[in-house]
Amino acid sequence: MITFEQLQNREDAVAVVGLGYVGLPLAVALGRHFRVLGVDVSEKRVDELKRRIDRTNEVDFATVGDDVDLTFSADLADLAKARLILVAVPTPIDEFRSPDLRPVRGASVSVGKHLQPGSVVVYESTVYPGLTEEVCVPILEAESGLKCGVDFTVGYSPERINPGDQVHRLETITKVVAGQDEPTGELLRQVYGTVVKAGTHLAPNIRTAEAAKVIENTQRDLNIALMNELAVIFDTMGIDTLDVLEAAGTKWNFLPFRPGLVGGHCIGVDPYYLTFKAQALGLHPHVILAGREINDTMGKFIAESTIKRLINSDCKIKGARVGVLGLTFKENVPDLRNTRVVDILAELADYGVEVLVTDAEADPEEAREELGVTLLPLGELRDLDALILAVPHRGYAEVRPSELKGWFRDPERALVVDVKGFFDRAELEAAGVAYWRL
Repeated sequence: MITFEQLQNREDAVAVVGLGYVGLPLAVALGRHFRVLGVDVSEKRVDELKRRIDRTNEVDFATVGDDVDLTFSADLADLAKARLILVAVPTPIDEFRSPDLRPVRGASVSVGKHLQPGSVVVYESTVYPGLTEEVCVPILEAESGLKCGVDFTVGYSPERINPGDQVHRLETITKVVAGQDEPTGELLRQVYGTVVKAGTHLAPNIRTAEAAKVIENTQRDLNIALMNELAVIFDTMGIDTLDVLEAAGTKWNFLPFRPGLVGGHCIGVDPYYLTFKAQALGLHPHVILAGREINDTMGKFIAESTIKRLINSDCKIKGARVGVLGLTFKENVPDLRNTRVVDILAELADYGVEVLVTDAEADPEEAREELGVTLLPLGELRDLDALILAVPHRGYAEVRPSELKGWFRDPERALVVDVKGFFDRAELEAAGVAYWRL
């Protein structure tokens, strides 16, 4: 098996497969200490990275100096040049909310075809407990003709990247690592420990590490689901949810979760990996699926709340113009994966509403190709009947209430729906804007 000393002396290379939000920061960090090959099947992505352009905004190439030993490639055959291979491809869900394993299976096929004896293959993708050894290892063996545990070993180290977060970065978050045997686990502890200053946690086995990852976001999903259910209850009661949370938050052990749309590649996806495995075992995870159901209906609730308020202001719904600020799955990132803003757009469209969408971060071409949404410049959100702040990008903080009123067809009936409580309620109401927040 490859040794830490061989990697440290750059006698052998590390390969990172998948150069997205997870893989690219990892490849750059490792490149400061090892010889690294970054591989991605997208030639466009690799070409941009070679030109020091990162569409994810996770890496500032101005800070990547000559001390980073990193080469980018779209040629999968180059994987044969590395003996520590880290797989960081997406693990999404399909239209039936079941795990879509095509990316991780495809990566395993590619790695297996070029796998060298003595190699270690590590998966960073979020999976259900058992997937690495039950799904990935057989593929690696079949494609390579090598025997796992004899000719190569596998490990697991779940990613904990939080897109757009400049505080909780790869280097500052404790890294969970696990190997199929003790030497593999120790190697991963040393390699990741070189770049992760917060330290590592060596899990007793791969299945434990897989389970730890998948429950991290399941826990967050359930807490947000509780806040969303409370928001619906309090709205029916005529109580402002954020006022309630502010008051409750004065207790030392009250957790500071907020209601909102739950999308993205982690929180809105990971629980389905765990429930899929549980159901395969004949179990029904009531609480987890209940939380998912609540969170998956919030877009519809927000759209219906907007429609009700338009009706109460005597606005004709069919043909009403509603502007939407933000399309990405969270603030201050260009990531459109699994954004639940599309649920709001679809529900409004069902009512015959004309929806105008803008986003301060998203790539218009990607929005059109992936979601079928045409993004407009902010200045074209005019003659509106309602405005929905769906994603609180920092650029929208500059929008003043007096300016907002000018965006509406009838300034005296201006309606702002604030999903995240981003705008100042008192300021907007003082300016004569009808205001509702989740």
